[in-house]
Amino acid sequence: MKILDKIGLALFSTLMLIICVMICVVIFGWIDLDAIHEMITFALNDVTTSNIILVISVLLALLAIKCIFFNADDKEVGGVKDGILLQNADGQLVISKNTLEELVNNVVRGFDSAENVSARIVLDKERNLIVNVILDVKETAVIKELSNNLQTKIKSAIKKASDLEVKEVNISVKELQPENTVVVNSGEKDIS
Repeated sequence: MKILDKIGLALFSTLMLIICVMICVVIFGWIDLDAIHEMITFALNDVTTSNIILVISVLLALLAIKCIFFNADDKEVGGVKDGILLQNADGQLVISKNTLEELVNNVVRGFDSAENVSARIVLDKERNLIVNVILDVKETAVIKELSNNLQTKIKSAIKKASDLEVKEVNISVKELQPENTVVVNSGEKDIS
């Protein structure tokens, strides 16, 4: 929760408490309703006090509009920021996006044709898991076959490790890397 939301909640709670206490005090007859009316009339008739009340009222109205209509943090999903919350009868488990990204990177590094891997995990609004992978491939690789194998392996690795379903795995090939050629010396000496 952001600090502005905390302040808004604290102010709202305080104002509601004051209003509830005032209503109870009037109902129990501990304070006369005419006395409260006189205090409010006096405060509103004084220019300085009424200006202060006006400024506070406008600020509270703006804060209330912000708290009602604007989400605290759009990246927060299920009460967890930058992660996925799994719950069962025994408790909760939070898996960070970084953990899943590292899992994907390790899966892709297991392929000889893939190099310079970068993975990003995205949760859409329906809480679907989307994996975006950017990588370089060796020029001898069959890109379509490599892509299909990577998509299958990534989905199964995430399912096995976290029991999460992956909606899609998007592969982007950034560059083709040339094969490293090794020159082997035949061992013959040049005698001139």
